[in-house]
Amino acid sequence: MQALLAVSRGIDRVNEIVGKSVMWLILLAVLVSSGNAIVRKLFNWSSNSLLELQWYLFGAAFMGAAAYTLQQNEHIRIDVFYGTLKRSTQHWIDLLGHLFFTLPFVVLMTWLLVPYTLQAYHSGQISTNAGGLIIWPARAILALGFALLIAQAVSEIIKKIAVMQGLIEDPHPFVSAHEAAELEGAQLADTVTKLAADDLAGEKR
Repeated sequence: MQALLAVSRGIDRVNEIVGKSVMWLILLAVLVSSGNAIVRKLFNWSSNSLLELQWYLFGAAFMGAAAYTLQQNEHIRIDVFYGTLKRSTQHWIDLLGHLFFTLPFVVLMTWLLVPYTLQAYHSGQISTNAGGLIIWPARAILALGFALLIAQAVSEIIKKIAVMQGLIEDPHPFVSAHEAAELEGAQLADTVTKLAADDLAGEKR
């Protein structure tokens, strides 16, 4: 199990690096978008390639961060029923969910997208929009994103089994929506108290 946990840590590290790196693509997409708007207004010129580049950058950020989001347990979930269960039962739900839903889905998507990408690459397929970009990089982004999700799903399964066996601490202890609201309220109250204390100290000086 320790060898599997080492593999899990390696997967987590890679996806953390990728996830944090692709966040900069959002900034780049904003710069491309704003630059495209400026030249269109000033010089009455635009290009479909710039519009499609924005989509490529946003898609790369979304798919590149998907595995990291799974690692951080930040994907949207409905926990009205989940939150009422014992933590041991929640672990089983998470494990079975990864085994029978997450992993099969991302494997299927990768299996379908790889030949889909290769077909566009070998044919040199180009966007149907005038002046558009080549297609295969967009498809490759999708395939790579799902491949990273495969690795992360395997990592989550390994960690979940280790948690259930008591080998590691739970990396994501469950916090209900009510508890999260209480914690957020307490943090906000602390912030307000500190700001008020700083203002009072400033007035005394």
